[in-house]
Amino acid sequence: MKGKIVVIALMTWAMALPEANACTGITLHTQSNQPITARTIEWAATPLNTMLVVMPRGQKQVSFLPDGTKEGKQFVANYGYVGIAVEDNAFVMEGINEAGLGAGLFYFPDYGEYMPYKEEDKSLTVSDMQFVAWVLSTCATIDEMVALLPTIRVVGTDPRASTVHWRVTEPSGRQVVVEIVNQEVKIHENPLGVLTNSPELTWHITNLNNYVNLMAGAVKEREIGALTLKAFSGGTGLHGMPGDMTSPSRFVRATIFQSTAPRLETSEETVVQAFHIMNNFDIPVGVQFSDPDLAPDMPSATQVTIVSDLQNQRLYYRTMYNSNIRCVDIKKIDFKRADFVLLGLDASREQPMEEVDPT
Repeated sequence: MKGKIVVIALMTWAMALPEANACTGITLHTQSNQPITARTIEWAATPLNTMLVVMPRGQKQVSFLPDGTKEGKQFVANYGYVGIAVEDNAFVMEGINEAGLGAGLFYFPDYGEYMPYKEEDKSLTVSDMQFVAWVLSTCATIDEMVALLPTIRVVGTDPRASTVHWRVTEPSGRQVVVEIVNQEVKIHENPLGVLTNSPELTWHITNLNNYVNLMAGAVKEREIGALTLKAFSGGTGLHGMPGDMTSPSRFVRATIFQSTAPRLETSEETVVQAFHIMNNFDIPVGVQFSDPDLAPDMPSATQVTIVSDLQNQRLYYRTMYNSNIRCVDIKKIDFKRADFVLLGLDASREQPMEEVDPT
């Protein structure tokens, strides 16, 4: 019963407050072409119950059904994984498994349409909020996931709630985006490595043509008659870049920032670089509400930022309560002998501060 209440509450929030959902993802590469994925998790309605999940190899999991009962598809973790979950340990938003495969969930409101739930197919049914857990548990590669997709039916936990789409990335750097549109599963290769929310990935990529003029650096001075026009400051090549919080605008900014980022030598340097880039996508909680009195008492709408080093199997994160970067080294976990672990991301809902004595 508790699980049913959690699911219904989470999906009701997603239905009632679509403006509260926003996710931005990028993919950087080191000089040796190691992929580093990064993403934010936004939720402006209330503080999420965010948790670190360690799933041992062999652990059985069961999917929720649209009625809130946990009687859907049963699947076993053939691969152990570490992930960040929200509200329920089954709802993994981002994670890496021991094969180095990374997967993440991004909201996809108004543009997705799942297949209708059928009672006779409940043993094949996987909740959209548990798709990441299913991928990480059962697949080592994208090709394996593609081969297994016809064996499951993905449905929404609440048919009134927002649909979602997913990105899946291999240690090689190959990345695909899975979207279910008009009840049809579509798999898009994503060499760009950027993902936000609606509309479809292909629309976002086409929309980039509207910003072909954007470039790094400064625009040169220009003569107009007797006048010489000069830039007031640096960075004028990006004048006109959209700065609002909508999904299309965030996609454009993420693409520009990712494409202009220098390739660094090590994965650790690139992880730090990714966190710095993701700073640009922190959403102040107040701007999500037309009436500021409705804004909840929390420091940010961007509740968690996650960076994944797939080749080295290290999961990094920081939260709105603690901007210190924390890391889980997945290679140090013996998933064959490990216990199931569920750990809240923040021991305290206050930002740690260090006093500096200059004397």
